[in-house]
Amino acid sequence: MSEASDHNIGVVLQARMGSTRLPGKTLMPLGGTPLLEWIVMRLRNLDWPLVVATSDHAQDDMIARLCNDMGVRIFRGSERDVLDRYYQCAMAHGFRNVVRLTGDNPCPDIEELKNLVSLHLKTQSDYTHSFGELPIGMGAEVFKFRTLEQSWREANAAHHREHVNEYVLEQPTRFRIKKLEVMRSKHAPHLRMTIDTQEDYQRVAGWLSGGMDVDIDTEALIGRCSSSV
Repeated sequence: MSEASDHNIGVVLQARMGSTRLPGKTLMPLGGTPLLEWIVMRLRNLDWPLVVATSDHAQDDMIARLCNDMGVRIFRGSERDVLDRYYQCAMAHGFRNVVRLTGDNPCPDIEELKNLVSLHLKTQSDYTHSFGELPIGMGAEVFKFRTLEQSWREANAAHHREHVNEYVLEQPTRFRIKKLEVMRSKHAPHLRMTIDTQEDYQRVAGWLSGGMDVDIDTEALIGRCSSSV
């Protein structure tokens, strides 16, 4: 039995058009390809099912259409209550372990994503992440479904509902939390490979222009970005 089916692992990629600081960034071109499609292409060889979780607002119909064109599963839920969107999506698909990715991070590290899931399963952690050493925007996190459910039931603060992981991180004595240590050659926490503002977009789009391979690995990307800084 495959790891994906044995442990009911699913990747949930959140994306919406209504970003406050950079509206519409999810479909802005990156290397000639919409940002969301670029991310999906980068994830295409993973063994785990992928679901794009967007909102039920009309402005996100464009995301749903793109997902349909790509043959990617789509889930639609609350725009502002992202924790509810994740919980409802995971429950609808029967995921027991949920990999969380976001639609403004174009280059998740696939190798470390696999290592992250392996660590999560091996240690039977409630929450596992790979933040802090990789370039910003290249890390990821994994929740047990029951951890997501507990957060969904108990978390009431606005930042808990918006950011999904903060309820867990604020209570390290209640949850078993593990952090993945990544190889030294991938340490570049000063690099922003996330798209939050127009400045971010212009910088990242510049790095990924000129026929950049969507499967570029982290070390090569760090080298290219560092030489451009």
